Amino acid sequence: MIITGTVVAMDGERHIYDDGAVAVSGDTIVAVGPRAGIEERYEGKHTIGAKNKLVLPGFINGHTHVPMTLFRGLHDDVTLNDWLYKYIFPAEKKNVTEAFVRWGTRLAAAEQIRSGVTTFADMYYFEDAVAEETKAAGMRGVLGETFIDFPAPDNKTRSAMLAYTENFLKKWLNDPLIHAAVAPHSIYTCSRQTLQEASALAREYHAPILIHVAEMKKEWEDSEKQNGASPVQYLERIGVLGPDVVAAHCIFVDDADRKILALYRVGLGTDGPAGSNNDLDVMEEIDLAAKLAKITKMSPLALNAKAVVEMATIDGARALHMEKEIGSLEKGKKADLIVISLDEPNAVPMYDVYALIAYALKASDVETVMIDGHLVMRDHKLLTVDEAAAIAKAREYQKTVAASLAIE
Repeated sequence: MIITGTVVAMDGERHIYDDGAVAVSGDTIVAVGPRAGIEERYEGKHTIGAKNKLVLPGFINGHTHVPMTLFRGLHDDVTLNDWLYKYIFPAEKKNVTEAFVRWGTRLAAAEQIRSGVTTFADMYYFEDAVAEETKAAGMRGVLGETFIDFPAPDNKTRSAMLAYTENFLKKWLNDPLIHAAVAPHSIYTCSRQTLQEASALAREYHAPILIHVAEMKKEWEDSEKQNGASPVQYLERIGVLGPDVVAAHCIFVDDADRKILALYRVGLGTDGPAGSNNDLDVMEEIDLAAKLAKITKMSPLALNAKAVVEMATIDGARALHMEKEIGSLEKGKKADLIVISLDEPNAVPMYDVYALIAYALKASDVETVMIDGHLVMRDHKLLTVDEAAAIAKAREYQKTVAASLAIE
């Protein structure tokens, strides 16, 4: 297959081919470059694209809880501590089942594919079901089973939690799309023993570790009081922090923490989709990240358009330790790519392609998505997810969740 358009490769040289093409064979990119040269050397059975389209590596969503689509908007505008302990944990206890997780994942897959996301990192319960639904949707996922120090919807005891997670890691070994991971929730919901058991299990299977770190002021204050260290320094001290850790948030950090974290890569994540963020639109996060950095630094030079697009693609891949497979359009990498239409009022004119992506284009401009060489959306039509069924089921769950919490 040959995909043509303005190719934004995100490779080492950051090539942009104004009249470019990507040749794909099976699940792999075999060539990237000027269209004329590609079409001379390769004969594609199918061709996608034409003029006035961008071809990009798929976006990478570095932190999600995809089944929580079914809690979208449940209770916003409260502190994280109240949101978790007064609303979300009770809602999960009453409503989260394997079926709930499957339907939430299907809904999230539709939303993410529509916004150009091809790979995402997730933390939740019944993560084996998340993995099965992610694979069925044709998406790539780094999927972490949650460790937490109270009875969870899927595992009520420590031994059950360990057994479930080990089976999960074994089941998905060497899968082309699913990277099974271990996800201790946080230092405020996991004891030192739980954190160390989770990380030891992950390292036994060479699996990633996903964890929330320094996401609220209370977490920082409690850690200083109880552990005599910040959350980042505590995790480093007990042997959890390392290059195999994907640390979400990292908001409340000091200079010493920044020096530790600076050793690793930074990507973008939507979180949510409930409470902290109610959607899974990485294109929105690209825009928001750049603007928040400028406000925080009080400088328009902070986090420029090119840098933030890198965070959503090649740097996001590095953050998940997958930069050899995905994140750029290069020969030998997996064929994960998106085609974005420029035939919209918000997409013209184009003076700088990175600025256009970062500040003007929208998720609705994504028209075609390929993952692992397979089309999962073509001309805005989803091919791997029954979107109508997922939407209908979400409306059913809205009623049952609301009734379980006596929400009118």
